[in-house]
Amino acid sequence: MDRLTSMAVFVKAVDLGSFAAAADVLELSGPMVGKHVRFLEERLGVRLLTRTTRRQSLTDFGRAYYERCRVVLAEAEAADALAADQWAEPRGKLRVTMPVHFGRHCVAPVLLQLARQYPALELDLSFSDRAADLAEDGYDLAIRTGGLESKASVIARRVARQRMVVCASPSYLRKHGRPRQIEDLAQSHAIIYRRLGRIRPWLFPQDGQPALEVLPANRLRFDDLDAIADAAAAGMGLAWLPYWLVHERIQTGALVQLLPKQPEFLYDVYALWLQTPNLARKVRVAVDALVEALPGFMKQAA
Repeated sequence: MDRLTSMAVFVKAVDLGSFAAAADVLELSGPMVGKHVRFLEERLGVRLLTRTTRRQSLTDFGRAYYERCRVVLAEAEAADALAADQWAEPRGKLRVTMPVHFGRHCVAPVLLQLARQYPALELDLSFSDRAADLAEDGYDLAIRTGGLESKASVIARRVARQRMVVCASPSYLRKHGRPRQIEDLAQSHAIIYRRLGRIRPWLFPQDGQPALEVLPANRLRFDDLDAIADAAAAGMGLAWLPYWLVHERIQTGALVQLLPKQPEFLYDVYALWLQTPNLARKVRVAVDALVEALPGFMKQAA
């Protein structure tokens, strides 16, 4: 006799108060319900129920065993649901928060393709450079770039890396000269990214050491990457930007990539979600899609 089935029959008999009631619900005969309970008692060598002609009651051991059986049966159902979810179509609302520019140019196209592929999937996308709290703000997924704070309740998976390049317009280079090495940036004019009130230095990799931080002279500070790219193309100064954002301007000659011998800094891009025993299918599918699509996008842009 199957032990898990006998546990389920035993729990149902306790919940409903009698073998007869459990038999009706489970579509079994009364004697069969009794047989399942006796199977457990014989296997354990302990009586679970005390029965009289009028009532049944749990023994002390039977009550403890009943509580443990409920846990075991719930875990078994969760495991079955997990297996079913593995093949189910993603559905329901997927709430995602992401940085404005990377989200609009890179993440949103991947998620929109998912929405086309899975008609039962709803998208609720937020484009903001503010670091939202997954639990408090009710997001299923967050996309973040750069360094992360370690949180025990949050899972992070790297989904891409952004190549950062220094660039300027031909007109700027004719007027001010072309920097040949990092040290030359000190004599240059730059357009700086200011995010949430904080000025972001330019980063350059160094072998075996932390990245070198450089902040060139600047009088233009924007919190919009597209505006920085536009200003650089207009000859207003050097810019340090993701290659995916400026590669078309570089290909058309509107911008020139500088410092070709200098290794490029790679900004990590992460997908974050709250730790949970059973990750929702919609979240798992979205993260897998980003892992698969974003590196190819970056490579294509390169």
